[in-house]
Amino acid sequence: MDLSYIINQLGEDREQYFNAIAPPIMQSSNFAFKSVGEMRELLQDEYKGFLYTRGNNPTIEILRKKLAALDGAEDALIFGSGAAAIFATVLSQVKQGDHIVSVRDPYNWAGQLFTQILPRFGVETTFVDGTDTANFRNAIKPNTRVIYLESPNSFTFELQDIAAVAALAKEKEIVSIIDNSYCTPIFQRPHDLGIDLCLQSATKFISGHSDTMAGVLTGRQEVIRKIFASELLNIGSGIAPFNAWLLLRGLRTLEIRLERSACSTEKICAWLKEQPGIEKIFFPMDAGFPQYELAKKQMSGAAGLLTIQLKASRREQVEAFCNGLQRFLMAVSWGGHESLAFPACASLAESEFDPTLEKHRMVRLYIGLEDPDTLIADLEQALQLIR
Repeated sequence: MDLSYIINQLGEDREQYFNAIAPPIMQSSNFAFKSVGEMRELLQDEYKGFLYTRGNNPTIEILRKKLAALDGAEDALIFGSGAAAIFATVLSQVKQGDHIVSVRDPYNWAGQLFTQILPRFGVETTFVDGTDTANFRNAIKPNTRVIYLESPNSFTFELQDIAAVAALAKEKEIVSIIDNSYCTPIFQRPHDLGIDLCLQSATKFISGHSDTMAGVLTGRQEVIRKIFASELLNIGSGIAPFNAWLLLRGLRTLEIRLERSACSTEKICAWLKEQPGIEKIFFPMDAGFPQYELAKKQMSGAAGLLTIQLKASRREQVEAFCNGLQRFLMAVSWGGHESLAFPACASLAESEFDPTLEKHRMVRLYIGLEDPDTLIADLEQALQLIR
């Protein structure tokens, strides 16, 4: 199934809605039935059709079909945020007394789940350096039920050897889960590499417009169906029809937006490497990246997100650079049309800044859809403010 067909045609039965090119927003919380028998059938198994939008909805169903196909998976679920998708997915795979092996320093809300919430219910997590597959093997216990990956992560972009970890998980009969938000299925296909469950934040590249939030889970239909009937319905963390429609709109331009961002990022990255105010650059598709060969092996590209480490000895210098940017908005997240800057020191109290710690001098940049030369000029003038 080719990408163009998935994005533009799959799931869009236009004859059912007056041959409209854009699918309608089925802004209904409830659906009616012609008979008691018809109603009874869906009350017994809500997965089969449209009963209540907390579960299924026609607009959301179109999006589910497209996102499952993009991942090369049998089925998909859409949640109200990436954090909600992570919460429901991990929760669905563990019970009291179980153990999880997670990559070190995962996305903040995944980390909160592993360290603050699950321990209250007797679920333990071991964090490992995911750049070495042996670390996962060494951390596995008899009660390990989940291996959790995030490749690349979203700040310094460490990778895991996805195929190797997936093979290890299958060998030990452990469920493998990955957060694929950085790459999207356009640049990385974890299911093809053996991963069981694949997550991504649709708030970012899938939406592409910074105007809606969502999370995606894809996998085998049997597993997705169980999560739908339990965690998704019970937590009530599904997505609204209008938000699903916004994501369908974003999907139309996903490929070309990523291509534009990737091309601009390559040009800007090359320029940044020549600047005296930059100490180090973190970008998986840069030849100087420590895991560049692995990135080329399991990723077909990368778009937008890179991190720079400034040559700065004081917090004020890092802040002067960031405050001086005129074309980059200072914000969290990524994936929209606008370029963004996120300094690591924003997460610290002023007294906590330590220039000897590399991360404290890092600024994550997201390269949006603006002209790259305009963004370079903005970076150049901001770098001059580091004194």
